[in-house]
Amino acid sequence: MNYQHKQLAAGGWTKLSLVEQMANIGSEVERTISWKNKNNCDYSNRAFERALELLDLTIENPKRKSCLKELLRLREVLADYFVFDNQYSSSDQLWRNYFYPFNFAARKEC
Repeated sequence: MNYQHKQLAAGGWTKLSLVEQMANIGSEVERTISWKNKNNCDYSNRAFERALELLDLTIENPKRKSCLKELLRLREVLADYFVFDNQYSSSDQLWRNYFYPFNFAARKEC
């Protein structure tokens, strides 16, 4: 696979805590939202692809088996919102509210 986050895919991602991983995924989701609201579909799609790539790295991590169900559901609902019909009635604010605590907690870990 051709990763955009080559160093993270090579093992750096597994060195991060789950909170740090989720904060990074949230940053890419925020970029996706920001570019979408600026009507820049190309940049929004690229940011979304990066978010999915990071989420997939988290899902593939054997240390994350205990939260696999939530991670897979997260992937499903993100794809539904940004690519498909938004059957789950997500919103930009819902995603900000979901990821903000991870960003807050990641800063507290430092």
